[in-house]
Amino acid sequence: MDFRARLLRTLRAVAPILEQPGVLVAGSEVPNLLEPDARSSLVVSQDVDIAVSVDGHAAVKMRLHEVRGLAPSAEEPSVWLPTEADLLEVNFIGRDAHGTRAGETYVFEDDELPLLVFGHLSLLRPGKTLKVEDLSVPLPRPAGLIIEKLLTDRSGEKGDRDLLVALALLLVSEAHDLTEIEALYQGLSPELRYTVRSGLSTLSLLEPRLYMPDPTLHRILVAELLGRLEKMESNQ
Repeated sequence: MDFRARLLRTLRAVAPILEQPGVLVAGSEVPNLLEPDARSSLVVSQDVDIAVSVDGHAAVKMRLHEVRGLAPSAEEPSVWLPTEADLLEVNFIGRDAHGTRAGETYVFEDDELPLLVFGHLSLLRPGKTLKVEDLSVPLPRPAGLIIEKLLTDRSGEKGDRDLLVALALLLVSEAHDLTEIEALYQGLSPELRYTVRSGLSTLSLLEPRLYMPDPTLHRILVAELLGRLEKMESNQ
């Protein structure tokens, strides 16, 4: 079974969760799904991130029993592992865009579905609901996820993968997404704006990785975005 088929089969397994308000497919699968016909050729990974809004947690928890072919890990209940062949691992992560702790990274405690709420996921805003085959898949707007990936605090291979996911998202973005990136960037603190620019600089130097977009083919694209953001800094 090819990767696209595995991805769509996994999304079918969690379809009841995807129907809930505030749920978004996030992470490396977003650029795959935004390709024409959800071609899924940009990033090959072994998991799917599902962002659950803190205020929608209770509704999601009520639908967990409808998930098929996956079961929670004994060590990490927010990680659901395949119990059937040809499924991907599913990671439930928290997003707090409106609460009193929006922008913080913290643990949302729960006996059945605890969530690690990532502060920068507050940048995500609901985008299109993708219709692919028999599925309706809620996706975030690319701009917020690009900024979130560029703000990665992970090092080594994982940090590089975050930056390459940002590149994959840039490859499927449109002109209005770049304008939205500028707007989100302008709302960040000086420290976070520096981190975004640093992420783009690092991305421009990365070497190719297997099953990821080749950054050496897209240096100009990355440099153009960095130039736009640096121009904003000089105009402040």
